[in-house]
Amino acid sequence: MNKSTRFYILRILLMGLIFGYLSESSYGQQVRSAELQEILDKAGLSGSILVYSAEADRYYSNDFDHAEKGQLPASTYKIPHSLIALELGIAEDEATEFPWNGEARAMSQWERDLTFKQAFHLSCVPCYQEIARKIGLDRMEDYLSRLDFGQMDVRADNLDQFWLRGDSRISPMEQIRFLKRLYRRDLPLSAETMSIFREMMVMEDTEDYRLSGKTGWSVDQGVDNGWFVGYLEQGRAVYFFASNLAPGPGVSDADFLQARKGLTLEALQVLGFL
Repeated sequence: MNKSTRFYILRILLMGLIFGYLSESSYGQQVRSAELQEILDKAGLSGSILVYSAEADRYYSNDFDHAEKGQLPASTYKIPHSLIALELGIAEDEATEFPWNGEARAMSQWERDLTFKQAFHLSCVPCYQEIARKIGLDRMEDYLSRLDFGQMDVRADNLDQFWLRGDSRISPMEQIRFLKRLYRRDLPLSAETMSIFREMMVMEDTEDYRLSGKTGWSVDQGVDNGWFVGYLEQGRAVYFFASNLAPGPGVSDADFLQARKGLTLEALQVLGFL
């Protein structure tokens, strides 16, 4: 065994000690990280943080079993929902306005006229319910079959809420699979639609990185289900993420709202990607 070979083996073993263990799956290499679990434990949350390095073709998570488990998509469904709206011309671009009719809404931040981009990032449920009704059942089913976004249970009687309650499901692993297709422009949609939406999805754009993503939170039959999904661009490197979390006892709603994004960014830092 030459010196370079010994060094390579030592490096692999060291990575295993740092991150947990390395295994293979149909998706690529999987690295279970004890450090990601510590992040959740300290915050009093359960669930999984899943990160994919496109360059290394490697997944990192605290719990790969949970990352394969389907959950309600909540407002992460606004990603395919927005794409369908753009493709059909229901929204022309991120500046398309959704007027407020003056009626009281569940959140005060929704009680104003909103652009499409604002409605997306503020998770304006009434705005997207209006979009769903304009899309209609037949077209919604058609586009969902083309886009392959989890397993959505959409019917005439739940057209404007199927992503918030009921039997619709998508796993963190499926979320990343869909995001990779979006990033690579490998969806059966026009180039213009994907270009407009990818810009609309940007949350932070700095000299060092560009962060695109969507949060989500549903409470169905007393079960809290929180999401933060998206991707981080840093130079030529791209890191995809899908965190699916639930609050433990004593965690306030305000803390949980911040934790979905905050803990995901902390995980990206721990992994050395941010």
